[in-house]
Amino acid sequence: MKRYRWSITVCFMLFVFVLFTLFNDYSPILIVVGAVVATLIVFTIQFYYPAVLEKRVDRVESFLRSQTNNPALYIQYVLANRLEDEAGTVMEQLMSKHKRVAVQATYKAAYGWYRKDMAAIQEAVPYIRYPDYRAYYEAALLLEEGKSIQAREHLKSIRKPWMRSAVLAGIERKAGNSELAVRYAREAVEASRGVQRYVLYKEYERTLPQTVEA
Repeated sequence: MKRYRWSITVCFMLFVFVLFTLFNDYSPILIVVGAVVATLIVFTIQFYYPAVLEKRVDRVESFLRSQTNNPALYIQYVLANRLEDEAGTVMEQLMSKHKRVAVQATYKAAYGWYRKDMAAIQEAVPYIRYPDYRAYYEAALLLEEGKSIQAREHLKSIRKPWMRSAVLAGIERKAGNSELAVRYAREAVEASRGVQRYVLYKEYERTLPQTVEA
């Protein structure tokens, strides 16, 4: 709600600014620059910050819940909260909207992980266009197959700190080292922001609850 109040305030200020510049014969360039700046501010407050930079899980959740018309974001909320009734429908929307195999692959891998469908993940992984995400899911598959050593080797191919810590948390959890798993899981959450932080938080809330305990 606070984000929306800010947006309304910015839009009102933009309206006042445009009227002021028009009535005082300011340069059209100044009007355009002011409008662009205001638009960027609104976009940052409304979308970019909660999706990418926000650290508070409750605020990210509020943002994601409001994205029912944006399946690319809403799927994150649905899968993180295991909303079985909506998962299939939102995935169908995504597959219908995005026809490129490379775009579909990341969503299919995430959906496969949600369903614990390793075959679906394995099928999607070669088409994931981002190397870090491809290596991340490859490591996850290796862990599910009990190949912890090979999964650890995959860390060399992963640059994102939260991904590395998440893989290490999985390795230690499989090995029964709960304290070390929690430590790495906390590192993963701390290294992430926005939607990814929310997804990790909800995952560890179920699988390693000590990670998110105050």
